[in-house]
Amino acid sequence: MPAYPNDNAAEISAALGSMPSGSAVSEVATRLLTLFTGGSIAPGTRLPPERTLAASLEVGRSAVREALAALEILGIVDVRPGSGTYLRGNASEMLPQTLSWGMMIGSPKTIELVEVRGALEIYAARLAADRITDDALEILRDCVEEMRASQNDLRAFVEADLRFHHELAKSINNTVLLDLLQSIRSLLRVWVDRAVQDDEQVLAALQEHTAVYEAIATRNSDAAASAMATHMHTAGARLAGSIDSKDKR
Repeated sequence: MPAYPNDNAAEISAALGSMPSGSAVSEVATRLLTLFTGGSIAPGTRLPPERTLAASLEVGRSAVREALAALEILGIVDVRPGSGTYLRGNASEMLPQTLSWGMMIGSPKTIELVEVRGALEIYAARLAADRITDDALEILRDCVEEMRASQNDLRAFVEADLRFHHELAKSINNTVLLDLLQSIRSLLRVWVDRAVQDDEQVLAALQEHTAVYEAIATRNSDAAASAMATHMHTAGARLAGSIDSKDKR
């Protein structure tokens, strides 16, 4: 991946500017988010280290560290221990509006998000059965095959899972629904990554996605909605389980 050159780090520093004394972590995150989603930094770029960002903003490294952690949960950056922090691509336009919510989100709100996501995914599946093109259907099939091929690689399996839902939402040509789903998935990303933990869960998830794809392929909107409802029920239970496990630690 492209690294941000050291001799250009000053450009990021200048773009950030300093923060007022005593700024909250959310303000630091907002400043970083404005820069990261402004289009001047290419997706996949490795960002300057925490100490450089902290010096540019004139805040402590802990504030930058917490802000980056929040942005990672929102799907804006990817923090890789020992490697650095990388800018993700395809950030939803709605994420700036949900930043403070995402940073303060707790278990009750997370469960509510899971419920909202389920309703939207079911509706998206119904629309996709009516609207999906042959080309988009082929992409959806490829996502299922990627999941099938990566059953022994949880990280790759989760990525294929996320791509399946993203491609399905894209296929209905409704940008509002696509943005809503993308925002919710970003907020839930940290939990989605942990939801599938063993072979039994992987197999169940694969079967559920296969059923959704097959229903959409037959252009049967009722069957597609039903298959997605089944998937959202079990996926929601897996997500809830991962959240409960975290709360009990």
